[in-house]
Amino acid sequence: MAVFPPTHIPRRAPRDVMRLARLGSMHQCRLSFQRVLTRRMAAEGWVFSRPVFEFDAAGVGHAVYTAQGPERAYSLIAFGHDLPPEQRSDRVIATAWDATFTLFDGIPTSEDISRLAQNIPLQEAGRVTETEISVSRANRSVRLWAHFIECLSEGRQPDADKVDAVGYLMRTTAVYGSGKLGAADYDTLAARPEMAVPFQAEMLSVFLTRGFVRDLINHMAHAKGGEKAVNLAPGIAKRLGIGNSTGLGLAPYIVNHPVLFNNWIMAREEAIARVRSLKTATDTEANAFEKLLQRSQALVAAWHTEHPIQIVKLADLTLDMNALTDQVAHDDLRTGHPWDRLVKWSESALSLEGQELLASLILEPYGELVDGLANTMADTNTQAFCIDGAMSVASVRGLIETSYGWALPMDWAARDNCARAWYVSEEKLEPRMGERFEEPLKDYEQPLAPARDAAAAHAALLDWADDKPIAEFLLSHPEHRHTIRRAQISADAPYAEIRDNTIAVDVLPIDFLRCKLAFFGATHFDPRSDRWVRICMYAGAPYPQDLTLDNADLWAYPEVTT
Repeated sequence: MAVFPPTHIPRRAPRDVMRLARLGSMHQCRLSFQRVLTRRMAAEGWVFSRPVFEFDAAGVGHAVYTAQGPERAYSLIAFGHDLPPEQRSDRVIATAWDATFTLFDGIPTSEDISRLAQNIPLQEAGRVTETEISVSRANRSVRLWAHFIECLSEGRQPDADKVDAVGYLMRTTAVYGSGKLGAADYDTLAARPEMAVPFQAEMLSVFLTRGFVRDLINHMAHAKGGEKAVNLAPGIAKRLGIGNSTGLGLAPYIVNHPVLFNNWIMAREEAIARVRSLKTATDTEANAFEKLLQRSQALVAAWHTEHPIQIVKLADLTLDMNALTDQVAHDDLRTGHPWDRLVKWSESALSLEGQELLASLILEPYGELVDGLANTMADTNTQAFCIDGAMSVASVRGLIETSYGWALPMDWAARDNCARAWYVSEEKLEPRMGERFEEPLKDYEQPLAPARDAAAAHAALLDWADDKPIAEFLLSHPEHRHTIRRAQISADAPYAEIRDNTIAVDVLPIDFLRCKLAFFGATHFDPRSDRWVRICMYAGAPYPQDLTLDNADLWAYPEVTT
């Protein structure tokens, strides 16, 4: 678990932060993994090249994109396919895609590429080794892809409205790392400085994939149009990101990785507390905040959604941005703990969306104060899941009460409190959430209801003497091992536990998804139901060969003209 120095103003309490409605309103910030990566690559002067690019007019072929860091290189190997429309699917169980990728550890030889060409296009059905760090695949946004090819091949640029309506030419359907499919396990990479922050390999893969997509669309347009064809204009290319459709798989991840999730939240909360503790702000810092507030308004204005829940949240957020702008215009941000004062004002004046956007924005002028916290966000505590059998029953009972006191009085037999059940679909091979009283799910339920399980363990502990070691209890009640483990983890990881019922009739799984994707650095969350969401990654970012210290960080906020 991460340890931080004390601050004058304490971190926000877990009972407030760890509510699903707030987690589901979080926004990207300086600690988001995409921005951590682009800052590092620019600061260290990474060099990018494309040593191989061999494609036919239909987009079939392969390419290699190499990122050379201070000590080692990583290469994205991309394979393009001519996929019939009837085979195109974003489901995990799909067997064919428009493009498939692997992030290779080093620079591949022709033998490596030949081997991977027989395996990467197969994804789960293929075989990879520890020289492959991640495996991914993507599909074209068919209508937009066709529109781009048509326009560019005829010597004109695509329609800007269509670009903004979709936001990407390809969307990933999975980016697998950390040992998936036989790829390198995270432990083999964790000691590398550039991989110490979570999900850096996956973020690098997507960053390089974006460059590949631009190059492929240009190539195919020229193959079709010949001399009259033009390349995609840099301004339009910059607005494009990599799309992604994310479903329920992320929700179990958050519940099943309590230490890692704690470290993400704690790092962000520590960053917020550090900035709130500042007594004054300089003109430069205040002006930087005000400028990014303007750019955030543009970001919100360009955010489109069709889901009724997000439509309401966006309407509230638009009002929040107006209120925040007015508040800043009449407030002197340079004296009197300005950031703490602004956060306190937001707690009663803004919606959760607005509060969390403000919490991210106040970090922006203070890279030197908060950026180092990214190095605390990984889970390096290999002993965290070991149960301390000598801990007393009273101590464990107290830990459960601290994290789950709100859940103990609940009637867990009431249908609304246990209406849902998590399971893994045999047909789709994906996590699912079903209706407990309408489907035969009892034998397939996954342990993803920590509040209910905590209440059951606490009730069982009431019959045991305070001074008994918890090991004796577990010998009689092994079914509570996972709850006791989580309780002990919470002693050092106060943000490990969600303070809401994950199987309630009104639970919104998209809140889990939004929180994790915000830490990735996603923007413009567009829920398509209460169980999956579309996002765009790296929209507005520089392309690899254009990355500099000047553009490596604030690209997440669109430029505005004044």
